[in-house]
Amino acid sequence: MKKGEITVFLSLVFVLLVSFITAMLESTVIQVSKNQKRLDADQAIYSIFGEYQKELMDEYGIFAIEGSYESGVFEECRLTDRMHYYGSSGIEHEITGIQFLTDSQGQVFREAVIQYMEDTYGISMVKDLTGMVSQWEEQEIQGKDAENEEKQIFDNLDEVLDENESLLPAQSNPLPHMEELKKSGILNLVLPKEKSISGRRIRLEDQVSGRSCRTGRGSFPVRTDMDEVTGKLLFNEYILDKFGNAVWEKDGNRPLSYEVEYILEGAESDMENLEAVLKKILLIRTGLNYVYLLTDAAKQAEAETLALTLTSAIGVPVISGLVKQALLAGWAFGEGIMDLRTLMAGKRTALIKNAANWQLELSSLLKLGTNEDNQETCDIEGGIDYKAYLRILLFLENSVHVSMRAMDRMEQNLNYEKGLDFFRADACVTKIRIQNRAVIRNGLTYEFPLYFGYE
Repeated sequence: MKKGEITVFLSLVFVLLVSFITAMLESTVIQVSKNQKRLDADQAIYSIFGEYQKELMDEYGIFAIEGSYESGVFEECRLTDRMHYYGSSGIEHEITGIQFLTDSQGQVFREAVIQYMEDTYGISMVKDLTGMVSQWEEQEIQGKDAENEEKQIFDNLDEVLDENESLLPAQSNPLPHMEELKKSGILNLVLPKEKSISGRRIRLEDQVSGRSCRTGRGSFPVRTDMDEVTGKLLFNEYILDKFGNAVWEKDGNRPLSYEVEYILEGAESDMENLEAVLKKILLIRTGLNYVYLLTDAAKQAEAETLALTLTSAIGVPVISGLVKQALLAGWAFGEGIMDLRTLMAGKRTALIKNAANWQLELSSLLKLGTNEDNQETCDIEGGIDYKAYLRILLFLENSVHVSMRAMDRMEQNLNYEKGLDFFRADACVTKIRIQNRAVIRNGLTYEFPLYFGYE
């Protein structure tokens, strides 16, 4: 009986041991199968993100999948089909989140650019610029204040002259000529004679910023470890590096020549964009010049002498102070024209004027813009050039406008220069979330999430 009992006991132990081993083997097989499915999905998604758009990366330093795969028609199934091609067959992929380059009003593109600039140049490249931001904002304010003050001066002068039923004499009086110059086209006044104005133009409705773009879905991490000012400065340096302007044009078959000016203004022609930018710079220069004139006793005395001459000629010397201020405002405007000529010639102009670098005599105002205008510009050592003013204007411009218009130029440059007719910025995928469902064996499935993106 004892031997029989031992045999039964050992048989039970053996059955339990076999069951345990079988269960362990089953569990191992299932786990290995799960791991293999994950590996297959990981390999597939790494592979499709390795198919980034080459020209976009080479020309603009931006990683993104061109989601139409050169067909011009974006479909999400193209992405999952490519995953199957790269070894995830037998796994169902459902895209639960997707991010395009144009999402969040260009914020995705902006973050990609900032990452590229940080990796390529480092944030030290804009270190010196951060301390100048407040000066740029102050210059903009001074320009607007000077414009408002000038309007008030001329309104008051017109009112006083009307009350006295008088007109200032035309002889030796530059004020009417200054008013005519303000109404005329600024380009003819400031461009070098040998430079022809670009006649290129685009259709705004064809641009990224002018059409309805597809949008992604789902939430993705947003970069928060860089302050707004540094990020903005890095992005603007990217624009100045990758896109041409009216003084330093980029070679190649680009739809617009004055690209930075377009990014600032968003008009359909090079001419319109350049004119708008030059008017903004002129506003800043006029304000700075007017502030300087208020500190220069010699130039104020010169303006006062002319004002007395003009007002005495009509018998109302009492308004000479008002005429003097109008002359100073006109003189600041005329010097601003000279500053623009300097910038458009690729030279540098002084940020803050002094007696030594002031270019225009009061007596020369009447010749400005006429056949007798032979005033020469000079390059001021330590001054700032046209690109520096574009940098200022870019910082003062709305970041969303700058980002979207930069994508306009990037997209069309790839269309025209590289022959990528199919390329659309809003078909470029930068991040993706996928829910995966794999069949392990009959009746047993395995679901797992997957996330990948260009970080």
